[in-house]
Amino acid sequence: MRSTALSSLAVVAAIASALLSAAPASAETAAPGEGGWEPAAPTRPFDYPAGARCDFPVHTEPVVDEVVQKMLDRHPDGSASKIAFKGDLVIRVTNTDTGASYDADAGGSAIIDFHTDRSQLWHVVGPVLVGVGENNGNLPRGEYRIDGIYTLAISSTGYRTLNMFHGSTDDVCSRIG
Repeated sequence: MRSTALSSLAVVAAIASALLSAAPASAETAAPGEGGWEPAAPTRPFDYPAGARCDFPVHTEPVVDEVVQKMLDRHPDGSASKIAFKGDLVIRVTNTDTGASYDADAGGSAIIDFHTDRSQLWHVVGPVLVGVGENNGNLPRGEYRIDGIYTLAISSTGYRTLNMFHGSTDDVCSRIG
């Protein structure tokens, strides 16, 4: 038991160290192209019908999007295999039936491994907004603000597996339902 706890702590320390040493602390201090950091593609708004994420229809839209990215490695064919992301990101999640909304801080730092089968492995420190469809993850269907130190594996079929080392999940549907 003690060995497992120590190895988990070592993994957490390694992830945190890699993410925190990869770049300056905020997107404002990293000019586009500086040190390989460039603006990431803008976060797109999404609309989900009732039952897809929450029991009611939901609209998500960025209200702050200052995310930058840095290519860390490529596959032999030149496609991305590892990219670091950081920067301020706030996404407004709205119950379109009632107009109730919640501004979710999703500005965590992540290193994402992109595999050739289109699966991904996210190594994250801080908050990220993650949607999970019915029977499509180890979390129940919902829209979650996940915060802490964790990994998120996304299979080639989209199945999401959260492995939380330290942190919390916040069910955004319950905030606006």
